[in-house]
Amino acid sequence: MAKQQKVGVDQIHMQNAIKTLAANIRFVSVDDPIRSIVVTSSVPNEGKTTVAISLAEAMASSGSKVLLVETDMRRRSVANSLGVHARSGVYAVLCGQVSLEDAVVSTAARGMYFLDCEPHIPNPDALLGSKRFRNLAESALSSFDYVIFDTPPLSAFVDAAILSTVADGTLLVVGQNVVRRDELTASYAQLEKAGANVLGAVMNLCKSEKSEYYTEYYSRGGDDANAPSAPTSAPSAAPAPSKPSARPASRPATRPAGSARPANAAPGLKPLPNTPGASAGKIAPDSTAQFIASMSAGAKKN
Repeated sequence: MAKQQKVGVDQIHMQNAIKTLAANIRFVSVDDPIRSIVVTSSVPNEGKTTVAISLAEAMASSGSKVLLVETDMRRRSVANSLGVHARSGVYAVLCGQVSLEDAVVSTAARGMYFLDCEPHIPNPDALLGSKRFRNLAESALSSFDYVIFDTPPLSAFVDAAILSTVADGTLLVVGQNVVRRDELTASYAQLEKAGANVLGAVMNLCKSEKSEYYTEYYSRGGDDANAPSAPTSAPSAAPAPSKPSARPASRPATRPAGSARPANAAPGLKPLPNTPGASAGKIAPDSTAQFIASMSAGAKKN
């Protein structure tokens, strides 16, 4: 029974973390909202597909109509994760064999839809950079509130960097103890060179730092009378930018959006020590640029 309760509490933390990530994306720009999002990582096995699926589900649960697109054309995994399979995919739509409406299939989550891709597509990078694919993305936005692209890792292929020029923003998933510092900084530099609008780094596969009061509350079914007092240093959600600005016609290389967090990440990113020009333990990465810079500094000292 204790193990079941622990799993239930962990699931609640994961759900709230991904909902906070979805909310942070909405708050990036009120005047010019982020509607199409690339989800990528530096290396394999950092959990980018899980983050993409969870983010789509969270946005759909709030009443939005969301399309999740499989664009990892070399190693498809979304269909198996969702348990949904379609007769047609991206390539058939681009070739004009079927319409986008006919190729899209519904999922178990209400308001969430899926567009698969066919296996063994030749030259995926050229396909993603084509005018036809850009038109497909624009057409999808006319029918859906959000479009999320699951892409291959940046260390292996350039697909995500190419697709980042089509989408409104890009999320870089960072798997704790999976990616090396040099791999992460190289991936971020590649996105910068492509002119990607990097929304944030999503810390994944990290141990959750749970509030004792929060855990006790849900373990007891919300019995406030028996719950302990809330600690004064309970972690809180990362605030959204106070004055969001509209995205200009000429997209800048980066526009930090605050600390984005994944489904199974800690409520807040841990402070990184040895940050140049700051006291150790007091600076938390509130932007992707600061996050990458602090990691680079640590790598040089090591």
